Amino acid sequence: QVQLVQSGGGSVQAGGSLRLSCAVSGYRPCTAWFRQVLGKEREGVAIVDSAGNSAYADSVKGRFTVSKDNAKNILYLQMNNLKPEDTGIYYCAARRSYGGGCSFYVPYSDWGQGTQVTVSL
Repeated sequence: QVQLVQSGGGSVQAGGSLRLSCAVSGYRPCTAWFRQVLGKEREGVAIVDSAGNSAYADSVKGRFTVSKDNAKNILYLQMNNLKPEDTGIYYCAARRSYGGGCSFYVPYSDWGQGTQVTVSL
């Protein structure tokens, strides 16, 4: 069954803001945002665990904020001061177990459908 459903994204000028949402079914000890930038490998953007601890890629620190509304089971990514190099397809992801910890480098079992973010000069 469908586990993660994304919404949000779109196009914005540099310096602007966007918010991504991801409806997550069930309890997930670890949820994250990844992005696929053209010509590059998929990279981790932000992580939040069930305790609310978060971590970010260096490239987005101070500009992006990850959060999770546990009552609604929605994961968010608030993106401020967007840059053209943030352009790409963004995916939410979730783990079903905590084995191995919560990082960009462990397997994620469920993925959202992806949403395009385009930042222009």
